[in-house]
Order: sequence, then C-alpha cells, then structure tokens
Amino acid sequence: MEAFDYTPLQGRVVFGQGTLARIADEVQLLGCRRPFVMSDAHHVEGAAARVLQLLGDQVAGFSTEAAMHTPVDVTERVLERVHAGAPDCLVSLGGGSTTGLSKALALRTGLPQIVIPTTYAGSEATPILGQTEQGRKTTLRSPRVLPRTIVYDIDLTLGMPVHLSVVSGMNAMAHAVEALYARDGNPITSMLAEQGIAALARALPVIAADTRNAGARSDALFGAWACGNCLGTVGMALHHKLCHTLGGSFDLPHAETHTVILPQVAAFNAVSAPQALQRVARALGVDKAGAGLFDLAESLGAPTTLKAIGMSESDLDKAAEIATSAPYWNPRAVDKGAIRTLLDDAYHGRRPRN
Repeated sequence: MEAFDYTPLQGRVVFGQGTLARIADEVQLLGCRRPFVMSDAHHVEGAAARVLQLLGDQVAGFSTEAAMHTPVDVTERVLERVHAGAPDCLVSLGGGSTTGLSKALALRTGLPQIVIPTTYAGSEATPILGQTEQGRKTTLRSPRVLPRTIVYDIDLTLGMPVHLSVVSGMNAMAHAVEALYARDGNPITSMLAEQGIAALARALPVIAADTRNAGARSDALFGAWACGNCLGTVGMALHHKLCHTLGGSFDLPHAETHTVILPQVAAFNAVSAPQALQRVARALGVDKAGAGLFDLAESLGAPTTLKAIGMSESDLDKAAEIATSAPYWNPRAVDKGAIRTLLDDAYHGRRPRN
C-alpha cells in the first residue's frame, strides 16, 4: 500500500424513504430555531410546501430564486432577505442550483445548512462552490460551504423525469471519474468512486424503464452521494474545468454539459491515467471507459453532442482559449490545440475509441 493523505468530510447524512418528515428534528439537532428556506419553482406546491408546513412558524424566510450556475447577483439579492429575516440556519430543497445558492449564502453568513437534494447533483456532499459573475464561472473550496446535514429522501426522486434522472446521474458519475485520476487521490476515495459509478450505472437503465422503481432510485441516490463525496475529498482537473467554462461563459445547461463532456475527457486522459480509467470501465462493466460512458448516455437518450444542448460551433475556439488560459493540473498535459480537438469531438458527438 502506497502512502496517502485522506481527510474525511464532516457532516451528518440521513438516508431513506420518508426522511423529509424529520426536517424539524434535524433543525433542532443543530441547535437552531429559525431556518431560512430555499427551493425552486418546481417544488413550491409539493415538497417545499411540505417543508414549510413541517417547520411552521419557525421559518424566518423563503426564497425560490435559485438559478443555474449560482449567479452572484442572485445570491446578493437573496442575501438581503436573509439579513432581514435574521435566521440561525439555512434549509434548501431542490437540485444543484438550490444547493449552490445555499452554499453561497452560507459562505457569506457563516450559517449552518441542511440540504435536501431532489436530483443526483452530488454537490451537497462537497465543500466546493461554483459561482458565475460577468460571464465567468469560478470555484472555491471552503469548509464554510459544506452542509452540516444532508437529508436524502428517496420518495422525493420517484417523480423525477427520465431525462433529468439520466443527465443528473451522469453528472454525478463525473465527480467519481475525475476523483479516480486526481493528483491527491487515495484508496478510500477511489473505492467509494467505483461503488458510486457502479451504483448509478446499474440504476439508471432501470429508472429509464420505470421511474418509480424505489430500489433503483435508492441505488442512484446513494451513488450520487458517493460520487459527490469523492469530489469533496480530492481535487478537480480537466473535466470540471471544461464544464465550468462551457456553463459559465456560454450558459449551457449544467448536467447536460457534464453528460456530453465526460466520455470525451475520460478518453483523453486514458493515455496518461490508464489504471484509473480501467477502474471506471470495471465499474461500468465495459472494456473502455470513454466509449462505455458514451454508450450509456446514448442508450438512455441523453445528449451526446454540444450542438444538441445549444453550443455554437463558432464558439469552440473561444471555449478552448478560456479553458486553457490559466494553468491547472491534469494527468495528461493540456494545450489549446488538444482541447480544441476534444471540444470538436464533443460538438459533433464522436464516439471515443478509449
């Protein structure tokens, strides 16, 4: 066994069916009494209303303003409402956008968070925050943005549409794939990464056939946590750099962008990180990681081309320039020409050979 460093993430995980009913108890366990609640328009009349009902007159405020890529101007607008309500904690229910807003507010206020995910984004399990300002998305890592409690309720995912389930699940897989070739990787994170990828690869085809299959939903939600946890304990590389560039500078949809880019970056890095990508292939039950990820996405009806999710071919040069404008670690050397070729493959949806 090689020497390694590993710092486990702090926080409580509540996992199961019907766990949303415990939200008031979880607020109390943090020693809090006045939560500020966040959600999105999709859940206002359903799960978010249930949260508000369960918390009752304790609620210090409510917002549904979360937006994709966590725009700083939205955060600052909601921050004014947080200050006005004087809460002692934050409760967020929704996908990655809602979690992002909660993290951004926690960073600025120091308030503890309880996050209730409704997709497979996995960001709730990380101390990482991505924010967009003036057309650029930047990320930071801080214990201040790590939720104190995550409440996973399988029932909240039973009605998730197939498309969102698939792209959200592929987004989660990206966290674990990148963790397997991370510079600061370790055997604990790598073991969890394989488990997370395998759980999602097993669950997504079942969900595509039966969205209310509780067993598959449970596997997928566990996989999302496992993959997110991996990203939270090691560093990021080319995949996330490209996705942040495409999302922040060209306003491409977050999960779909990860879905399209993941097979291409996996194939790109296979030459320099063969053992890591072999572990990805093993978790998928295929021979080649990049090709296997592409085939999985395609078989589930997920997008496999940047063109299909709104990217303009004329912007590929600019995207390659932005993505390579600042140096960052990746197992394979990154240069503008190579990234431009990778983006062209992603734009046209060419199946990777590796």
